[in-house]
Amino acid sequence: MKKVSEALSIVLESSERLGSETVNIDAALGRVLACDILANRDLPPFDVSAMDGFAVRSADLPGTLSIAEDIKAGDIPRIALEAGWCSRIMTGAALPQGADAVIRVEDAREMSVEAVQISLSVQPGHDVRLRGESMKTGDAVLNAGTELTPGAIGILATVKARQVQVYRRPSTAILSTGNELESIEDPVAPNRIPDSNSHALMAQVQALGVEPVLLGIARDDPIELERYLRKGLEYDVLLVSGGTSVGVHDYVRPTIEKLGIEMKFWRVSMKPGHPLAFGVLMRSDGSRTLVFGLPGNPVSSMVCFEEFVAPAMRNMMGNSRLYRRTVTARLLHPVRMKPGRTEFVRVALTSDEHGYLASATGTQSSGVLLSMARADGLMVLPAECTGLSAGEQVIVQLLDGTAFQDDLRYRE
Repeated sequence: MKKVSEALSIVLESSERLGSETVNIDAALGRVLACDILANRDLPPFDVSAMDGFAVRSADLPGTLSIAEDIKAGDIPRIALEAGWCSRIMTGAALPQGADAVIRVEDAREMSVEAVQISLSVQPGHDVRLRGESMKTGDAVLNAGTELTPGAIGILATVKARQVQVYRRPSTAILSTGNELESIEDPVAPNRIPDSNSHALMAQVQALGVEPVLLGIARDDPIELERYLRKGLEYDVLLVSGGTSVGVHDYVRPTIEKLGIEMKFWRVSMKPGHPLAFGVLMRSDGSRTLVFGLPGNPVSSMVCFEEFVAPAMRNMMGNSRLYRRTVTARLLHPVRMKPGRTEFVRVALTSDEHGYLASATGTQSSGVLLSMARADGLMVLPAECTGLSAGEQVIVQLLDGTAFQDDLRYRE
Protein backbone atom coordinates (compact mmCIF):
# COMPACT_ATOMS: atom_id res chain seq x y z
CA MET A 1 0.00 0.00 0.00
CA LYS A 2 1.39 3.41 -1.01
CA LYS A 3 1.52 6.52 1.12
CA VAL A 4 -0.22 9.53 -0.42
CA SER A 5 3.08 11.22 -1.29
CA GLU A 6 4.47 8.03 -2.85
CA ALA A 7 1.36 7.48 -4.96
CA LEU A 8 1.31 11.12 -6.06
CA SER A 9 4.96 10.96 -7.12
CA ILE A 10 4.21 7.91 -9.28
CA VAL A 11 1.23 9.67 -10.88
CA LEU A 12 3.21 12.82 -11.68
CA GLU A 13 6.18 10.85 -13.02
CA SER A 14 3.77 9.01 -15.32
CA SER A 15 2.15 12.19 -16.61
CA GLU A 16 3.94 14.51 -18.97
CA ARG A 17 3.25 17.76 -20.73
CA LEU A 18 1.29 17.29 -23.90
CA GLY A 19 2.15 18.85 -27.24
CA SER A 20 1.20 22.40 -28.13
CA GLU A 21 -1.53 23.87 -30.28
CA THR A 22 -2.43 27.33 -31.56
CA VAL A 23 -5.47 29.12 -30.14
CA ASN A 24 -6.98 32.55 -30.68
CA ILE A 25 -6.65 35.09 -27.91
CA ASP A 26 -10.40 34.91 -27.19
CA ALA A 27 -10.03 31.21 -26.36
CA ALA A 28 -6.76 31.47 -24.42
CA LEU A 29 -8.03 32.16 -20.89
CA GLY A 30 -6.79 29.51 -18.48
CA ARG A 31 -4.41 27.95 -20.99
CA VAL A 32 -0.65 27.68 -20.44
CA LEU A 33 1.84 29.25 -22.82
CA ALA A 34 4.13 26.87 -24.67
CA CYS A 35 6.48 29.65 -25.86
CA ASP A 36 7.75 33.06 -24.77
CA ILE A 37 5.84 36.17 -25.80
CA LEU A 38 8.05 39.11 -26.84
CA ALA A 39 7.27 42.81 -26.73
CA ASN A 40 6.80 44.34 -30.17
CA ARG A 41 7.33 47.96 -29.03
CA ASP A 42 8.52 50.19 -26.24
CA LEU A 43 5.64 50.98 -23.91
CA PRO A 44 5.06 53.76 -23.25
CA PRO A 45 6.60 54.68 -26.62
CA PHE A 46 7.88 57.98 -25.15
CA ASP A 47 8.04 59.73 -21.79
CA VAL A 48 4.46 60.43 -20.66
CA SER A 49 2.75 62.18 -17.81
CA ALA A 50 1.57 60.02 -14.91
CA MET A 51 -0.82 62.75 -13.71
CA ASP A 52 -3.03 65.58 -14.86
CA GLY A 53 -1.00 68.73 -14.29
CA PHE A 54 1.86 70.68 -15.83
CA ALA A 55 4.92 69.50 -17.72
CA VAL A 56 7.87 71.53 -16.49
CA ARG A 57 11.62 71.91 -16.49
CA SER A 58 12.58 70.94 -12.92
CA ALA A 59 15.36 73.54 -12.95
CA ASP A 60 12.71 76.32 -13.19
CA LEU A 61 11.06 75.42 -9.86
CA PRO A 62 9.82 76.96 -7.70
CA GLY A 63 8.48 79.85 -9.77
CA THR A 64 5.76 81.33 -11.91
CA LEU A 65 5.68 79.81 -15.37
CA SER A 66 3.99 80.75 -18.62
CA ILE A 67 1.77 78.08 -20.21
CA ALA A 68 2.84 77.23 -23.76
CA GLU A 69 0.05 74.81 -24.79
CA ASP A 70 -2.43 72.16 -23.66
CA ILE A 71 -1.42 68.54 -24.37
CA LYS A 72 -4.01 65.75 -24.27
CA ALA A 73 -3.35 62.00 -24.41
CA GLY A 74 -2.73 61.16 -28.05
CA ASP A 75 -1.55 64.66 -28.96
CA ILE A 76 1.91 65.33 -30.35
CA PRO A 77 3.46 68.25 -28.43
CA ARG A 78 4.11 71.22 -30.72
CA ILE A 79 6.22 73.49 -28.56
CA ALA A 80 9.58 72.70 -26.96
CA LEU A 81 9.85 74.20 -23.47
CA GLU A 82 12.33 76.94 -22.80
CA ALA A 83 13.26 78.48 -19.46
CA GLY A 84 10.23 79.89 -17.67
CA TRP A 85 7.66 77.92 -19.68
CA CYS A 86 5.47 74.84 -19.02
CA SER A 87 2.64 72.99 -20.73
CA ARG A 88 -0.70 71.97 -19.31
CA ILE A 89 -0.77 68.15 -19.69
CA MET A 90 -3.18 65.26 -19.20
CA THR A 91 -2.46 61.78 -17.84
CA GLY A 92 -0.86 59.59 -20.52
CA ALA A 93 0.11 62.49 -22.77
CA ALA A 94 3.62 62.76 -24.21
CA LEU A 95 6.01 65.18 -22.52
CA PRO A 96 7.10 68.09 -24.70
CA GLN A 97 10.76 68.46 -25.59
CA GLY A 98 12.64 70.12 -22.77
CA ALA A 99 10.29 68.94 -19.98
CA ASP A 100 11.66 66.49 -17.40
CA ALA A 101 8.97 66.47 -14.68
CA VAL A 102 5.24 66.86 -14.08
CA ILE A 103 3.55 68.84 -11.31
CA ARG A 104 0.07 67.74 -10.31
CA VAL A 105 -2.84 70.10 -10.71
CA GLU A 106 -3.41 70.15 -6.95
CA ASP A 107 0.20 71.24 -6.34
CA ALA A 108 -0.04 74.28 -8.62
CA ARG A 109 -2.00 77.57 -8.52
CA GLU A 110 -3.15 78.89 -11.87
CA MET A 111 -2.79 82.65 -12.00
CA SER A 112 -4.62 82.90 -15.35
CA VAL A 113 -5.14 80.78 -18.48
CA GLU A 114 -1.61 81.81 -19.45
CA ALA A 115 0.39 81.41 -16.21
CA VAL A 116 0.72 79.08 -13.21
CA GLN A 117 2.55 79.44 -9.89
CA ILE A 118 4.39 76.43 -8.49
CA SER A 119 5.89 76.70 -5.03
CA LEU A 120 7.66 73.34 -4.69
CA SER A 121 10.77 71.89 -6.24
CA VAL A 122 11.09 68.35 -7.66
CA GLN A 123 13.71 66.07 -9.15
CA PRO A 124 13.79 65.14 -12.85
CA GLY A 125 11.40 62.26 -13.56
CA HIS A 126 8.83 63.35 -10.95
CA ASP A 127 5.40 61.91 -11.95
CA VAL A 128 6.76 60.85 -15.33
CA ARG A 129 6.42 57.40 -16.83
CA LEU A 130 9.61 56.87 -18.80
CA ARG A 131 9.76 55.37 -22.27
CA GLY A 132 9.83 51.56 -22.05
CA GLU A 133 8.79 51.50 -18.37
CA SER A 134 6.16 48.79 -19.03
CA MET A 135 8.06 46.89 -21.73
CA LYS A 136 10.90 47.29 -24.19
CA THR A 137 11.03 45.93 -27.72
CA GLY A 138 12.24 42.33 -27.71
CA ASP A 139 11.74 41.74 -23.99
CA ALA A 140 10.01 38.49 -22.95
CA VAL A 141 6.86 39.86 -21.36
CA LEU A 142 5.33 36.42 -20.75
CA ASN A 143 7.37 33.23 -20.43
CA ALA A 144 6.52 29.71 -21.52
CA GLY A 145 4.69 28.00 -18.66
CA THR A 146 2.65 31.09 -17.77
CA GLU A 147 -1.02 30.40 -17.05
CA LEU A 148 -3.07 32.92 -19.01
CA THR A 149 -5.05 34.99 -16.54
CA PRO A 150 -7.14 38.04 -17.54
CA GLY A 151 -4.08 40.23 -16.87
CA ALA A 152 -1.93 38.04 -19.12
CA ILE A 153 -4.59 38.16 -21.83
CA GLY A 154 -4.30 41.94 -21.65
CA ILE A 155 -0.55 41.63 -22.27
CA LEU A 156 -1.22 39.43 -25.32
CA ALA A 157 -3.51 42.12 -26.71
CA THR A 158 -0.90 44.79 -25.96
CA VAL A 159 1.71 43.04 -28.12
CA LYS A 160 -0.87 42.13 -30.79
CA ALA A 161 -0.59 38.38 -30.16
CA ARG A 162 -3.87 37.39 -31.77
CA GLN A 163 -2.87 33.72 -31.72
CA VAL A 164 -0.62 31.92 -29.23
CA GLN A 165 0.96 28.53 -28.75
CA VAL A 166 -0.39 26.77 -25.66
CA TYR A 167 -0.09 23.29 -24.22
CA ARG A 168 -2.84 20.94 -25.29
CA ARG A 169 -5.53 19.96 -22.82
CA PRO A 170 -5.84 16.21 -22.17
CA SER A 171 -8.79 14.48 -23.76
CA THR A 172 -10.64 12.86 -20.87
CA ALA A 173 -13.26 10.11 -20.60
CA ILE A 174 -15.33 9.15 -17.57
CA LEU A 175 -16.81 5.69 -16.99
CA SER A 176 -18.93 4.45 -14.10
CA THR A 177 -19.27 0.74 -13.34
CA GLY A 178 -21.75 -1.40 -11.46
CA ASN A 179 -25.10 -3.16 -11.89
CA GLU A 180 -26.53 -1.13 -9.03
CA LEU A 181 -26.19 2.22 -10.78
CA GLU A 182 -29.08 4.26 -12.14
CA SER A 183 -28.28 6.84 -14.83
CA ILE A 184 -29.69 10.33 -14.71
CA GLU A 185 -32.04 9.46 -17.59
CA ASP A 186 -33.43 6.31 -15.92
CA PRO A 187 -36.64 6.36 -13.88
CA VAL A 188 -36.19 6.22 -10.12
CA ALA A 189 -35.86 2.62 -8.93
CA PRO A 190 -35.79 1.74 -5.20
CA ASN A 191 -33.11 -0.92 -5.66
CA ARG A 192 -30.72 1.29 -7.63
CA ILE A 193 -28.16 3.95 -6.70
CA PRO A 194 -28.01 7.23 -8.68
CA ASP A 195 -24.83 7.61 -10.71
CA SER A 196 -23.60 10.83 -9.11
CA ASN A 197 -19.94 9.99 -9.73
CA SER A 198 -20.02 10.58 -13.48
CA HIS A 199 -21.42 14.07 -13.09
CA ALA A 200 -19.38 15.09 -10.04
CA LEU A 201 -16.21 13.99 -11.84
CA MET A 202 -17.39 15.75 -14.99
CA ALA A 203 -17.69 19.00 -13.03
CA GLN A 204 -14.26 18.53 -11.44
CA VAL A 205 -12.72 18.02 -14.89
CA GLN A 206 -14.60 21.03 -16.27
CA ALA A 207 -13.24 23.14 -13.39
CA LEU A 208 -9.78 22.44 -14.85
CA GLY A 209 -10.89 23.83 -18.21
CA VAL A 210 -11.40 20.44 -19.89
CA GLU A 211 -14.65 19.15 -21.40
CA PRO A 212 -14.79 15.38 -20.70
CA VAL A 213 -16.75 12.67 -22.47
CA LEU A 214 -19.16 10.60 -20.38
CA LEU A 215 -18.99 7.01 -21.58
CA GLY A 216 -21.95 5.89 -19.46
CA ILE A 217 -22.29 2.92 -17.12
CA ALA A 218 -20.58 -0.43 -17.65
CA ARG A 219 -22.36 -3.30 -15.94
CA ASP A 220 -20.57 -5.98 -13.91
CA ASP A 221 -19.75 -8.11 -16.91
CA PRO A 222 -16.14 -8.59 -18.08
CA ILE A 223 -17.04 -8.49 -21.79
CA GLU A 224 -19.11 -5.32 -21.50
CA LEU A 225 -16.52 -3.70 -19.26
CA GLU A 226 -13.74 -4.50 -21.72
CA ARG A 227 -15.71 -2.90 -24.55
CA TYR A 228 -16.18 0.30 -22.56
CA LEU A 229 -12.56 0.37 -21.43
CA ARG A 230 -11.27 -0.02 -24.98
CA LYS A 231 -13.27 3.06 -25.92
CA GLY A 232 -11.93 4.95 -22.90
CA LEU A 233 -8.34 4.09 -23.77
CA GLU A 234 -8.64 6.27 -26.88
CA TYR A 235 -8.31 9.30 -24.58
CA ASP A 236 -5.36 10.82 -22.73
CA VAL A 237 -7.01 10.28 -19.35
CA LEU A 238 -9.58 7.66 -18.37
CA LEU A 239 -11.43 7.93 -15.07
CA VAL A 240 -13.19 4.73 -14.01
CA SER A 241 -15.27 4.87 -10.84
CA GLY A 242 -16.23 1.71 -8.97
CA GLY A 243 -15.06 -1.87 -9.27
CA THR A 244 -11.58 -1.38 -7.80
CA SER A 245 -12.20 -3.15 -4.49
CA VAL A 246 -11.57 -6.83 -3.79
CA GLY A 247 -15.08 -8.21 -4.27
CA VAL A 248 -15.61 -11.23 -6.52
CA HIS A 249 -17.52 -9.06 -9.03
CA ASP A 250 -15.02 -6.17 -9.08
CA TYR A 251 -13.69 -6.65 -12.61
CA VAL A 252 -11.98 -3.33 -13.32
CA ARG A 253 -8.47 -4.20 -12.21
CA PRO A 254 -8.14 -7.59 -13.97
CA THR A 255 -9.72 -6.20 -17.14
CA ILE A 256 -7.42 -3.20 -17.43
CA GLU A 257 -4.43 -5.44 -16.86
CA LYS A 258 -5.68 -7.69 -19.67
CA LEU A 259 -5.75 -4.67 -21.99
CA GLY A 260 -2.03 -4.07 -21.52
CA ILE A 261 -2.25 -1.35 -18.90
CA GLU A 262 0.70 -1.40 -16.52
CA MET A 263 -0.63 -1.08 -12.99
CA LYS A 264 1.53 1.33 -11.00
CA PHE A 265 -0.25 0.91 -7.68
CA TRP A 266 -3.47 -0.27 -6.12
CA ARG A 267 -4.62 1.04 -2.74
CA VAL A 268 -3.35 4.16 -0.98
CA SER A 269 -2.98 4.79 2.73
CA MET A 270 -5.67 7.48 2.89
CA LYS A 271 -9.21 8.01 4.09
CA PRO A 272 -11.43 8.33 2.15
CA GLY A 273 -10.05 6.90 -1.11
CA HIS A 274 -8.22 3.79 0.08
CA PRO A 275 -9.01 1.53 -2.97
CA LEU A 276 -7.53 3.90 -5.58
CA ALA A 277 -5.81 2.21 -8.52
CA PHE A 278 -3.58 3.78 -11.15
CA GLY A 279 -2.05 2.46 -14.35
CA VAL A 280 -0.61 3.60 -17.67
CA LEU A 281 -1.13 2.31 -21.21
CA MET A 282 2.03 3.00 -23.25
CA ARG A 283 1.83 2.84 -27.03
CA SER A 284 4.54 2.24 -29.59
CA ASP A 285 4.29 5.84 -30.84
CA GLY A 286 5.12 7.20 -27.37
CA SER A 287 1.59 8.32 -26.54
CA ARG A 288 -0.06 7.13 -23.35
CA THR A 289 -3.32 6.95 -21.46
CA LEU A 290 -3.42 7.52 -17.72
CA VAL A 291 -6.02 5.25 -16.12
CA PHE A 292 -7.39 6.08 -12.69
CA GLY A 293 -9.49 3.40 -10.98
CA LEU A 294 -11.44 5.60 -8.57
CA PRO A 295 -13.47 4.30 -5.62
CA GLY A 296 -17.20 3.86 -6.08
CA ASN A 297 -18.16 5.88 -3.02
CA PRO A 298 -18.81 9.41 -4.31
CA VAL A 299 -16.81 11.31 -1.67
CA SER A 300 -13.87 8.93 -2.05
CA SER A 301 -13.97 9.40 -5.81
CA MET A 302 -13.98 13.20 -5.54
CA VAL A 303 -11.20 13.32 -2.92
CA CYS A 304 -9.00 11.05 -5.04
CA PHE A 305 -9.61 13.33 -8.00
CA GLU A 306 -8.46 16.35 -5.98
CA GLU A 307 -5.33 14.65 -4.65
CA PHE A 308 -4.16 12.75 -7.75
CA VAL A 309 -6.09 13.41 -10.96
CA ALA A 310 -6.14 17.22 -10.81
CA PRO A 311 -2.36 17.53 -10.27
CA ALA A 312 -1.69 15.07 -13.10
CA MET A 313 -3.99 16.86 -15.54
CA ARG A 314 -2.57 20.27 -14.66
CA ASN A 315 0.91 18.87 -15.19
CA MET A 316 -0.14 17.61 -18.62
CA MET A 317 -1.48 21.08 -19.47
CA GLY A 318 1.84 22.74 -18.65
CA ASN A 319 0.94 24.25 -15.28
CA SER A 320 3.64 24.71 -12.65
CA ARG A 321 1.14 25.14 -9.81
CA LEU A 322 -0.34 21.69 -9.46
CA TYR A 323 -1.90 21.60 -6.00
CA ARG A 324 -4.93 23.22 -4.43
CA ARG A 325 -4.07 26.23 -2.31
CA THR A 326 -3.87 25.57 1.43
CA VAL A 327 -4.67 27.85 4.36
CA THR A 328 -4.20 27.54 8.09
CA ALA A 329 -7.34 27.48 10.26
CA ARG A 330 -8.31 26.94 13.88
CA LEU A 331 -10.45 23.92 14.58
CA LEU A 332 -13.83 24.76 16.13
CA HIS A 333 -14.42 21.32 17.67
CA PRO A 334 -12.40 18.26 18.70
CA VAL A 335 -11.67 15.56 16.11
CA ARG A 336 -10.90 11.91 16.79
CA MET A 337 -9.27 9.56 14.32
CA LYS A 338 -7.49 6.24 14.14
CA PRO A 339 -3.82 6.62 13.19
CA GLY A 340 -2.42 4.85 10.16
CA ARG A 341 -3.88 6.73 7.17
CA THR A 342 -3.79 10.32 5.99
CA GLU A 343 -7.32 11.58 6.46
CA PHE A 344 -9.13 14.26 4.46
CA VAL A 345 -11.98 15.77 6.46
CA ARG A 346 -14.57 17.89 4.66
CA VAL A 347 -14.84 21.26 6.43
CA ALA A 348 -16.63 24.57 6.14
CA LEU A 349 -14.62 27.73 6.70
CA THR A 350 -15.62 30.88 8.54
CA SER A 351 -13.39 33.57 10.00
CA ASP A 352 -12.91 35.92 12.93
CA GLU A 353 -10.39 38.65 13.71
CA HIS A 354 -7.67 36.00 14.15
CA GLY A 355 -8.15 34.17 10.85
CA TYR A 356 -9.96 31.13 9.44
CA LEU A 357 -12.10 28.75 11.49
CA ALA A 358 -12.77 25.17 10.36
CA SER A 359 -15.67 22.88 11.23
CA ALA A 360 -16.62 19.50 9.80
CA THR A 361 -19.58 19.43 7.40
CA GLY A 362 -21.37 16.66 9.29
CA THR A 363 -20.86 12.93 8.99
CA GLN A 364 -17.64 11.97 7.26
CA SER A 365 -18.99 8.77 5.69
CA SER A 366 -17.55 8.42 2.19
CA GLY A 367 -21.03 7.74 0.85
CA VAL A 368 -22.57 11.02 2.04
CA LEU A 369 -22.03 13.39 -0.86
CA LEU A 370 -23.63 16.30 1.01
CA SER A 371 -20.51 16.47 3.17
CA MET A 372 -18.57 17.37 0.01
CA ALA A 373 -21.22 19.69 -1.40
CA ARG A 374 -21.15 21.77 1.79
CA ALA A 375 -17.35 21.84 2.07
CA ASP A 376 -15.05 24.78 1.45
CA GLY A 377 -12.01 22.58 1.81
CA LEU A 378 -10.38 19.37 2.96
CA MET A 379 -8.73 19.39 6.39
CA VAL A 380 -5.64 17.20 6.13
CA LEU A 381 -4.84 15.07 9.17
CA PRO A 382 -1.44 13.30 9.17
CA ALA A 383 -1.37 9.52 9.36
CA GLU A 384 0.12 9.46 12.86
CA CYS A 385 -2.53 11.81 14.25
CA THR A 386 -4.82 10.34 16.92
CA GLY A 387 -7.05 13.39 17.21
CA LEU A 388 -7.13 17.14 17.68
CA SER A 389 -8.60 19.46 20.28
CA ALA A 390 -10.77 22.49 19.59
CA GLY A 391 -8.60 25.53 18.90
CA GLU A 392 -5.69 23.63 17.35
CA GLN A 393 -4.19 24.83 14.07
CA VAL A 394 -4.95 22.70 11.00
CA ILE A 395 -4.11 22.77 7.28
CA VAL A 396 -7.10 23.07 4.93
CA GLN A 397 -6.85 22.42 1.22
CA LEU A 398 -9.28 24.76 -0.54
CA LEU A 399 -11.91 23.48 -2.97
CA ASP A 400 -12.74 26.75 -4.70
CA GLY A 401 -11.84 25.45 -8.14
CA THR A 402 -9.39 28.21 -9.13
CA ALA A 403 -6.56 28.60 -6.61
CA PHE A 404 -3.47 26.41 -6.97
CA GLN A 405 0.05 26.47 -5.53
CA ASP A 406 3.39 24.87 -6.34
CA ASP A 407 3.71 22.42 -3.43
CA LEU A 408 1.43 20.45 -1.14
CA ARG A 409 2.35 22.21 2.16
CA TYR A 410 0.89 19.46 4.29
CA ARG A 411 2.50 16.38 5.75
CA GLU A 412 1.11 12.89 5.92
